[in-house]
Amino acid sequence: MLAVEWTRALLAHDSRFIAAGLLLGGVALGLAALGWPATRLGLGRSRFAVRVIGGLALGAVLLLPAAARSGAVPLLPGGLAVVAIAVSIGEELAFRGALYAALDELGGAPLAVAGTTVLWTLAHALSHPPEFLGAVAAAGLLLGLWRWACKDLVAPIIGHVIADLAL
Repeated sequence: MLAVEWTRALLAHDSRFIAAGLLLGGVALGLAALGWPATRLGLGRSRFAVRVIGGLALGAVLLLPAAARSGAVPLLPGGLAVVAIAVSIGEELAFRGALYAALDELGGAPLAVAGTTVLWTLAHALSHPPEFLGAVAAAGLLLGLWRWACKDLVAPIIGHVIADLAL
């Protein structure tokens, strides 16, 4: 997962490869979830409306740093919206889906939440400035805690998509 994220970040340094890097990175990360039962990934169908509402709430919380920014306007060019959605979904399937499930089996929820937060933050070390990594870690922790408390991945996916589209 780290190799995919870092490769994607390196490709983004050349503007010709940003869209391709995001799209391929999202698909590659999503492949990490193959073979896992949907329920272990937090993708069951129960309480779907509540999960969507939770995702909207997570998205609102994740947008708070952007709202505090002077002249808060989206920084993402419109043409990258579809690929940003792909990478958001792929990251959630990989980190809070497959990796969380594997770490949960290995050492329980504390390891799953802490491990996904640390690896999530490391995965973003090349694509974000160092002063932003605290916010990345906080977002990863919030999404991981939701995954643990609600046994749900739908809301983290929705919240992550909202945040990536707006930031």
